[in-house]
Amino acid sequence: MIKTITFLVMVLSLTACREGRNETSNQITAGKLQEIESKESISANLDQKDSIPITGELEKRLMNAGLLNVQKEIPGVFVDLRYSTTNNFFGKDVYGELTNCYLQPEVIEMLKIAHNSLQKTHPSLTFLIYDGVRPQSVQQILWDELDKPDSIKPLYVANPQKGSLHNFGVAVDLTLAISNTGETLDMGTDFDFFGYPAYPDREEQMLKEGKITALQVENRQLLRKIMTEAGFKGIGSEWWHFNAYSRKIAKEKFDIVK
Repeated sequence: MIKTITFLVMVLSLTACREGRNETSNQITAGKLQEIESKESISANLDQKDSIPITGELEKRLMNAGLLNVQKEIPGVFVDLRYSTTNNFFGKDVYGELTNCYLQPEVIEMLKIAHNSLQKTHPSLTFLIYDGVRPQSVQQILWDELDKPDSIKPLYVANPQKGSLHNFGVAVDLTLAISNTGETLDMGTDFDFFGYPAYPDREEQMLKEGKITALQVENRQLLRKIMTEAGFKGIGSEWWHFNAYSRKIAKEKFDIVK
């Protein structure tokens, strides 16, 4: 009888030891899994961080200056920032990483009005924007690269010492485009064409001389109508250029973007 009791005690002790070892083993395994999961989570977060687009220095400067991204504020418009490509009058990319167009918030509100008006009267059309805010440092490059006498350069590029309305973020260069394709309407010349065929002030003369067509003038008139009704003003030498404010008001309201 005593031997039987002793044997049972030994069996129970061994069973308890095994269960204890199994429990410890499970705890260690769970700890390792937690450690692995933690490392995987950190790794995933790092991968996610690496995948977030990094904003370039110029774009950061524009955002810090309080300017807004046009496409974020007005969905549906196209942007072809020509000075961020080599497809411009001097064949150089001067914006680098910047591919988004920025303008002062008040100017974007005016552009929204113009875009809404365009959508109401011509639902198949939208804007394609060539340029918005232009830092003064870039203005200097354009001035230096323009192969024209200094006396007539201001017709095409504002003197950087005085500042362009682009430098304040209150001027926009744009055209009309088909909403579902981005194809631009025929305006008679490309953006940054330096010559009379691009002059709104010379349209009648250019039409008579056969340098531009009636349809091209009609397209320009539509763009001008939409923009001027929203408060913008065009200039005599570029069909694509529109100002939201005069130089005097721009200087009072905003700082030049360097």
